[in-house]
Amino acid sequence: MKKILIIEDENSFRNVLEQMLRKAGYEIQSAEDGNCALTICDDFIPDLVLTDIIMPDKEGLETIQELIIRFPEIKIIAMSGGGRFGPDSYLPLAKKLGAKRTLQKPFMRDELLSTILEVLEED
Repeated sequence: MKKILIIEDENSFRNVLEQMLRKAGYEIQSAEDGNCALTICDDFIPDLVLTDIIMPDKEGLETIQELIIRFPEIKIIAMSGGGRFGPDSYLPLAKKLGAKRTLQKPFMRDELLSTILEVLEED
């Protein structure tokens, strides 16, 4: 069973993602920000991280950089609804920092699941 860590500060959206991915057969852990996520990764090394970009405390871009340094084998998908400057500003930067794919919120269930499958199947 593949392991996924969800990093999302919005509780309701994080819960929806958790339920959706558990139903799809993944083992899930979740965190409300990058600091919590990095602590979780010390014990639960995921195959894939699904991270929001705009979050309080440690935001997504900084978290992506730290994950890549500490756990270079982890695959990352960045997601964003925008923030002050819109997702077009943050998502390309997330990709440059090491995210394998990006998703603009809101996205559909099938888009999320197919993107996860694509990234997990990559070498």
